[in-house]
Amino acid sequence: MSKGHNGLTYADAGVDIDAGNALVERIKPAAKRTMRSGTMGGLGGFGALFDLRAAGYRDPILVAATDGVGTKLRIAIDTGNVDTIGVDLVAMCVNDLVCQGAEPLFFLDYFATGKLDLDQASRIITGIAQGCEASGCALIGGETAEMPGMYHGGDFDLAGFAVGAMERGSDLPAGVGEGDVLLGLASNGVHSNGYSFVRKVMELSGLGWDAPAPFAEGSLGAALLAPTRLYVKQALAAVRAGGVHGLAHITGGGLTENPPRVIPEGLACEIDLDTWTLPPVFGWLARTANMAEPELLKTFNCGIGMLLVVAEDRAEALAGLLRDQGETVTRIGRVVPGAGVIYKGRLL
Repeated sequence: MSKGHNGLTYADAGVDIDAGNALVERIKPAAKRTMRSGTMGGLGGFGALFDLRAAGYRDPILVAATDGVGTKLRIAIDTGNVDTIGVDLVAMCVNDLVCQGAEPLFFLDYFATGKLDLDQASRIITGIAQGCEASGCALIGGETAEMPGMYHGGDFDLAGFAVGAMERGSDLPAGVGEGDVLLGLASNGVHSNGYSFVRKVMELSGLGWDAPAPFAEGSLGAALLAPTRLYVKQALAAVRAGGVHGLAHITGGGLTENPPRVIPEGLACEIDLDTWTLPPVFGWLARTANMAEPELLKTFNCGIGMLLVVAEDRAEALAGLLRDQGETVTRIGRVVPGAGVIYKGRLL
């Protein structure tokens, strides 16, 4: 190499280490707001520490979950509305943890993009921190990967990793039996499953993301980006009150596939579809796609984001507790002999 020649730098290859460091500094206040008992240290280390004894556990079992938000990311990217996609990421992980009876303790995120945009990245991670704070879960670490050639334009990807704990012997489901009552907690929309289908329906409708939503106020893009509800604190309050035998997070597979995951062999969930009203977004999707009701029930949450299987003699008290926690609670069915899900009534 001739004297004075400027050598190739990592930035020339499309990776800006300084931008990554700036992002860490920018998100530290948001991460600090999520700190809870058991947290040790802060962001920036090679690993993150957590003290289970300081969190109040005597004989803990750890529970871990990982997830993403699927092609809902495409809508966030195309509309530029990335502020709540991080809430979705947290919800998809911690809502699963609580179904095991576990309290979410800490969260790590993986954010990958072609070219780091500090504003975009900080908005996304601030959303992650908001989701963690709302579910009592500490954001204690993560990875930001700048990967030129892998992601193009403003594209990015997200993955989340949550770890929780419970005392030994308190795991769910447990004690599910015939006659147990099914309590449904309302969703606030599509949450984070079925968005490949949603985007296909968009093509059929001929509407753009900025078009007025046919089923709600505001734009179609904004309505479909309503963040997944967090059920953690409410569900844990019900579990600690006694009488909860199982919980099912209604995600991919909808009401048809998820409830049987917490029901023993020889028993079924009998769900009365006449007990709640199908939210307008699902009616619009079904009409636009000429979707049959069984397919709708197997694809979307259809207005029920979390299902609790509870002892019959505790059903009213637990429903009242959950309503006091701000939930819309519906008694949607019961556990009966059989297999899978048995539907009564109609949604459409």
